[in-house]
Amino acid sequence: MRSIERYFYAPTLAQKILAFCLLPVSLLYCLIATLKRKFSRFYDFEIPIISVGNLVLGGSGKSPFVIEVAKDYPNSCVILRGYKRKSKGLKIVSLQGKIQENAINVGDEAIMLAKALPDSTIIVSENRKQGILEAKNRGCSVIFLDDGFRFCFKKLNILLKPQLEPYFDFCIPSGAYRERKGAYKEADILAIEGVDYERKVSVVNPTQRMLLLTAIANPSRLEKYLPNVADNIVGKIFLKDHVFFDREKILQEYAKLNATSLLVTQKDVPKLEDFNVPLSLLHLELKIQPYIKEKIQNYIVCAQN
Repeated sequence: MRSIERYFYAPTLAQKILAFCLLPVSLLYCLIATLKRKFSRFYDFEIPIISVGNLVLGGSGKSPFVIEVAKDYPNSCVILRGYKRKSKGLKIVSLQGKIQENAINVGDEAIMLAKALPDSTIIVSENRKQGILEAKNRGCSVIFLDDGFRFCFKKLNILLKPQLEPYFDFCIPSGAYRERKGAYKEADILAIEGVDYERKVSVVNPTQRMLLLTAIANPSRLEKYLPNVADNIVGKIFLKDHVFFDREKILQEYAKLNATSLLVTQKDVPKLEDFNVPLSLLHLELKIQPYIKEKIQNYIVCAQN
């Protein structure tokens, strides 16, 4: 577990003291975030919008959740920020499976979504309002908004609650919450991991000597999916969420360990296209309870009528 994860999920005594010292800042942050969401101008875009978000920093499975529900709706659009991309403004990532950009310009998650949703349009935009208007102009019938809880739009709010919860129920920087934990009660649908949805992971194309490489939030959560291939993993490289890989350093470690493939997640794949080494894939699927999907469908039908 990296130091930042330990601070939020399993803090040492010194980290606990630091968290309490930062409480005044956390309270101010929490107040501002809540007021901004509640008192922002309200927009009704007259199109069904499904927001999939969370209250904690990273790692709740928003993107796999979006993939699992959006695949049922042809001509849908997924709009996300494009975190850690090297560009600004609105970018059309894909038009119904036809990819227009690369991971550097739009981010790893956007390319992952584009490949997983060939019947959807994918847009990255810091300005979500602009992204929604672009999707409407292109004739999309349903919008899935990644991490949209904080926006004051007419939408169905889905909040994901992961199994691994922060040690303290504090907002940033004393804890990992973006808003007070009580905001879970404001969700239209609260999806709890292990109850309303669960992750299913399989290893595709395993080899005898795999180097585990990933840049996701809370990479330690992968450990429980590795027992069946643990003897084949010769090394592990955990990097910051969304970071781009240093090709030379990775390949040096790959050669040093005499590895036969890189073991990666779906989100990492778009950043490895020029590495020219075999990839083993930690393939993640979300199993979502039928009543969740039914609520989403009912909302979309009502919003379209």
